[in-house]
Amino acid sequence: MFHRNSSFVFYERAGLFQFGGELYQRRINKGDSQLKREIIINLPIEPHEVPALRELVGWDGRHSDYPTLFERCNFWAGLRDAKKELIAFGYVTGMGLQHGYMEDIIIHPHFQKKGLGQALVKELLQEAERAGLEIVTLTYDSKHTSFYTESGFIPCSGGLWKRKEGC
Repeated sequence: MFHRNSSFVFYERAGLFQFGGELYQRRINKGDSQLKREIIINLPIEPHEVPALRELVGWDGRHSDYPTLFERCNFWAGLRDAKKELIAFGYVTGMGLQHGYMEDIIIHPHFQKKGLGQALVKELLQEAERAGLEIVTLTYDSKHTSFYTESGFIPCSGGLWKRKEGC
């Protein structure tokens, strides 16, 4: 199992609803209901879990990439459901200097269209900022342009995120 320590909590304004067959606890903050889900940077992940998630979304499993990917990427993020199954994964790789490359934003099919993908991307970008990266790029299918634009990327031949000046 590969892991590094760093945990952040994602809150989404929402009423109670089922997520992965489980009702999640509402958190009260200044009178607002919020749903708590934890996206964890460098979540401990077994080498077989990401290939299985890749296959669930119709991608090649790339079994031979794991665990090597965990050793070589700058950082990754993941989320587990109530049954402790991996339901979201993505990572940033590169030299760790000024530029990083985001790859493999994967959300389990049963959990898509619920805001997890955008939360995952935003958490990875926050970690990129904490790590001192100034630019994060990625490539994506044109049908995903609005998703990545809403997540903070500027459309170009791929995608570009630049750290704000003064940060």
